[in-house]
Amino acid sequence: MQNETFGQALRRLRGNRSVRDVAQLASCGKSYVSDLENGKRQPTEDIAVALDRALGADGELIALAERRPGASVMEQADALQRGLTESLAAGPVTDASLDEWEYTVARHGRATRYRPEGELLGELVADFQDLRLLLMHRHQPAVHKKLTTTAARLAGLMALTLLKLGDDRSQLWWRTGRAAAAAAEDRATLSWIYAQEAYQRYYSGDLFGAVELASRAQHLAGGLPCVGPALAAPLEARAHAQLGAREQSVEALDAAEAALRRLPEEEQIGSAFGYSESQLRFHSGNAWTHLGETRLAAAEHDRALELYPASDRTDRALVSLDQAMCLALDGDLAGAAVRATQAILDLPEQHRSSLIIYRARDVAANVPEARAVSEVRVLHEVLALPAGERGRSEDREGN
Repeated sequence: MQNETFGQALRRLRGNRSVRDVAQLASCGKSYVSDLENGKRQPTEDIAVALDRALGADGELIALAERRPGASVMEQADALQRGLTESLAAGPVTDASLDEWEYTVARHGRATRYRPEGELLGELVADFQDLRLLLMHRHQPAVHKKLTTTAARLAGLMALTLLKLGDDRSQLWWRTGRAAAAAAEDRATLSWIYAQEAYQRYYSGDLFGAVELASRAQHLAGGLPCVGPALAAPLEARAHAQLGAREQSVEALDAAEAALRRLPEEEQIGSAFGYSESQLRFHSGNAWTHLGETRLAAAEHDRALELYPASDRTDRALVSLDQAMCLALDGDLAGAAVRATQAILDLPEQHRSSLIIYRARDVAANVPEARAVSEVRVLHEVLALPAGERGRSEDREGN
């Protein structure tokens, strides 16, 4: 009923059942239920959900619990939307519903290549909330397995997005993703998560940990033509290169080439769930850069930039920063500084993630003794500016 309060709706839905019976069904106290009916107390979210399910209210009590006195029309609309979502989640999961979830996860995976992480994070959280509602209900084993795999893939995207934002809570999401993939007995997804988590170890400086997780990802795949090994092998090569282990790095690059050849064409795409030749050229170039073999690195860098679309801003910027590092290694400190500075300033503000700044500072660390060179000084000044100031620095340079 339109103007009904939570307490009035609770009393109506209780019908001939005693307060005690309803309290037992909802695992709460008898006096608490009485107080709710009399309007003396407001329900918590958990109690509203428990009572809604106990009385078969199909989300009605949840929506009323969220609609507080004096709420605006939009707040009431939000409450109704949440209640409807809960009601839909309680129903059977159809093949069309599963297809929608598969599409949603794939769409987010593609979005990681071109959307700012701050925007993507909010959408991932909202979709995860809806998925969590589904997982709270009983389903047929095959459906539950698919939903659990979906949860694993979404958790991996959450972790990857937080990693790019420089937020250490990504480590918790890797753990959640691994647990979900293992529960679904999905080795391909588990391999993918280990491969992606290896990147976190790599960028945090834990090179041995990165090698271990990358090796685990390849082992889990067990020869399956899936994305995990294609992601993991080049990361292993980059970690070995940083450790100065040339032979192991070259072996890992060979494994990466083989993994990409085995990968189905539909998975050689620009997505967090895919791997492409452009990425392999970037990662190979990065490995050769760390090994100090700048001629081999340059060939890979050039090919990567030919293959990457303009929309793939982050990886193109990282390739440019590797080119800057090679210039520094070859002794062209001014050229290195110019290339690194331009790589940062060419990016729109919302795409200058922690990962980009981390790599740019790595370049800057290789040219500290030349601070007197104006180009080097500009690079250090840009990196020292707060995020919002970097855009204004670009404007001043343009003038």
